[in-house]
Amino acid sequence: MMSATVERYIELHLAVGYQFRTESHLLRSFARHATARGDVVARSQTALAWAAEGPSAAARRKRLLVVRRFSQRMQLEEPGHPLPPPDVFGLREPQRTPCILAPDSIRALLDGAAALGPAGSLRPKTYATLFGLMACTGLRISEAMALRLDDISADGLVIRCTKFRKSRLVPMHATCRRALDVYLVARRQNARQDTSVFLSELGTGLRYPTVNATFLRLVRGMGIHAGPGMRGPRLHDLRHGFAVRSLEQCAGDQTAVARHMLALSTYLGHASLSNTYWYLHATPHLLAGVARQSESLATRGVR
Repeated sequence: MMSATVERYIELHLAVGYQFRTESHLLRSFARHATARGDVVARSQTALAWAAEGPSAAARRKRLLVVRRFSQRMQLEEPGHPLPPPDVFGLREPQRTPCILAPDSIRALLDGAAALGPAGSLRPKTYATLFGLMACTGLRISEAMALRLDDISADGLVIRCTKFRKSRLVPMHATCRRALDVYLVARRQNARQDTSVFLSELGTGLRYPTVNATFLRLVRGMGIHAGPGMRGPRLHDLRHGFAVRSLEQCAGDQTAVARHMLALSTYLGHASLSNTYWYLHATPHLLAGVARQSESLATRGVR
């Protein structure tokens, strides 16, 4: 009963255009937990017990929020779905500061991916190319996993499944394109009916939980992530790193920065320029440029 209600709720969101990947995964997990307890509605105590199993405070808050939204919607149809309290696991934290990987760390990540098993399989090539592509283009992980063979054109990658339903063309650096072409040769040797660019060991498109688990295993092996529930690099930080590094290459004058920000916002597929500013964070290189500009302004002011 609970599983059927959850599936109906998920189908409703998918039908109106939501991607709903994380929420679907969490709600199905909650439905299994509730069913095991014999619940037919979303009981508050069950929701709290399930949410408490999250590996971190942020994960626990996310779980509880997902169930609250589900209960709010279901109350319109079945009043028996009580709302769990909103702040049991604390208030929402400020936006998390990303971990900007240094070039050496990105190389170590790709080397680790290339050393994955099974030996001689497509898997190590898949993950090394996937993570390298994200670092070089700033693609969202959902966009990279959604790529189809027909989306690779002479001019770049055609991104069709975007967060804001806006298709765009993503040009690639020559070195990135060569690495992708090398992977595609191996990919075609493992040709399957699935047209996804990046394939799992089963010959189907990759799933986010598997990709995320592989990434976390690699960065923890590198010693730059303390473990479950602790702060460390995330898959999305590869996108943050691309945005920051691209700004570091920009000339120091304000006009050039303004032009660059507009181009970067378009390249990343943001709905507005303000969204792009969330991706830009202080690095030693950027702070050095700010210091030079400040010193120049101060010197001119003295004169």
